[in-house]
Amino acid sequence: MKIFITGIGAISCIGNNVEDHYNALVSEKSGIKKGKQSFSERYLVGEVPLSDEALIQQFNLKTAGSRTALLGCIAAKEAFANHRVDTGIRTGVISGTSVGGMDYSEVQYRSYIEHQTHDLTKYNEHSSGNSSEYIAKELGVYDFITTISTACSSAANAIMMGARMIQAGLLDRAIVGGTDALTEFTISGFRSLMIFDEEWCRPFDESRKGLNLGEGAGYIVIESEASMKKSGSKSLAQLKGWSNASDAYHQTASSPEGYGATLSISEALKTAQLKPEDIDYINAHGTATPNNDLSESKAILTVFGDTIPPVSSTKAFTGHTLAAAGGLEAVFSVLAIQNACLFANLNYKNAIEETKIVPVTKTTKVNKIRNVLSNSFGFGGNNSTIIIGEI
Repeated sequence: MKIFITGIGAISCIGNNVEDHYNALVSEKSGIKKGKQSFSERYLVGEVPLSDEALIQQFNLKTAGSRTALLGCIAAKEAFANHRVDTGIRTGVISGTSVGGMDYSEVQYRSYIEHQTHDLTKYNEHSSGNSSEYIAKELGVYDFITTISTACSSAANAIMMGARMIQAGLLDRAIVGGTDALTEFTISGFRSLMIFDEEWCRPFDESRKGLNLGEGAGYIVIESEASMKKSGSKSLAQLKGWSNASDAYHQTASSPEGYGATLSISEALKTAQLKPEDIDYINAHGTATPNNDLSESKAILTVFGDTIPPVSSTKAFTGHTLAAAGGLEAVFSVLAIQNACLFANLNYKNAIEETKIVPVTKTTKVNKIRNVLSNSFGFGGNNSTIIIGEI
């Protein structure tokens, strides 16, 4: 059964909608800069420059949950904008997040530590699943709601789960992707792991030191051909392949040889019934950490050999948005196909000595892009790959 993509939505530091994102990618305009929050002002981050109150007002949101929920509602609303809720179409919301309502919880925790007062009701927002409930309520979709939390592969796994449920006949259509807000917790956590770069991140560069964190949300609407006929939706692209594989190497690091990533990429190609030479562009996970970029490079070399397609990481535009990354980059993959465009790997100067892979350094128009392979790798070796192709 074919799975079609009929809607896309995005919000991040480079834009409040899909058009903004495409314009930023084409003009090579990064959104990474010094933060505006008390916990982010010392660091380069990809921060959405709107307060929670401004997000609610500007995007006419019905609910007022955590920042993670708000960002998710905005991107999901854009993706679902040209669709209607129809009782004859079984529709689900499958959303990935890792931060959940931590932004609420840490404010209350700080208040209790400093003043011995806190609002216990705010902790209700802490659960990761709450953000998915808010998104479903915003869209009026209640047939199926669930949350995936597999760190940085969450959105990709949400996309994969939605596709599998449609193929199994359990859903006709699904809004799938991920959302995460920037919090003090995430910045402190990644700094403690010593993979947080205080300069602008440099994916796939020999001098890379670590990532820049970001926030945002990215969602796509996927549906079966039968669902499209009922809904009247138009297809933007096709979700052709997916896979999840674990190398079980370390709690936070990928295996140096890229075993899990190699398996994920290979199995996604099998699912899509494609050969390596059918891939015209790789949107890499490319976090700019020493471990990930070397491991992912080795996996790409193992699968593609001497015929590596153009490859780039777009995280120097948005920062690493954690659970939202796979959703945003799925949107970017659709844009790459629609516009026959390879997006720049910003800040690259010198190839990684061990692998010698040279990414796309300038956003480039090409004749055609048939298929895009997008990687999303999470802690614990939770490696996911999706393949998006032309209709």
